[in-house]
Amino acid sequence: MEGKIVYFDKPGFRNTEEVLSIAKERAKKLGIKTIVVASTTGNTGVRATEVFTGMKVVVVGHAIGKKNRGVQQLTENNRQKIVANGGLVLNITPLFNSIGHSMQNKLSMPLNAVMVPYTLRLFGEGMKVVVEISVMAADAGLVSIDENIIAIAGTAKGADLAVVLKPVYSQDFFDLKVNEILCKPYSGSPSISVSNASNGYRSYAGSSSSSSED
Repeated sequence: MEGKIVYFDKPGFRNTEEVLSIAKERAKKLGIKTIVVASTTGNTGVRATEVFTGMKVVVVGHAIGKKNRGVQQLTENNRQKIVANGGLVLNITPLFNSIGHSMQNKLSMPLNAVMVPYTLRLFGEGMKVVVEISVMAADAGLVSIDENIIAIAGTAKGADLAVVLKPVYSQDFFDLKVNEILCKPYSGSPSISVSNASNGYRSYAGSSSSSSED
């Protein structure tokens, strides 16, 4: 099978609309009905519910007190908009605060869980987040572990990375599979042949055999 990855010249919120468009196109092609998106204040979450009409949209944000004691960063206005558009909102403690239990179960030894998010960040900040929010949504019963979803996140604000993955419960964390990277920021100097597109991103078509703070 052949797939396409879009690489953005720079990370951040400027890529949000393009990410949502790419994700929507791929969701339609693959028949994916569930979208999970990271959103802190709710701006990206609201926009996702506007773009992915007719699909299940789960907006995952920070737990109360993440930044300031007793304060929820997701604004009430944005929460109401997300719900009115048919979206679901999940504010919960981040997965990697307790991933050590999964590491002990899978590897039979206690390890410092901080190595997991730092390893995922080798692919960009968004990769750590899409994996995290997908498992959080599965633990909350908001997504099925039996089918692919598209997960969307970004660097600081907005969205700049999207993947197709099959989520798992946190106790089965190391069984999670990222099946496709749809788009992500390009880091450093290109080491592959890329074409500069007029809309500000580089794209590269690869093939393989088939046998926020918004």
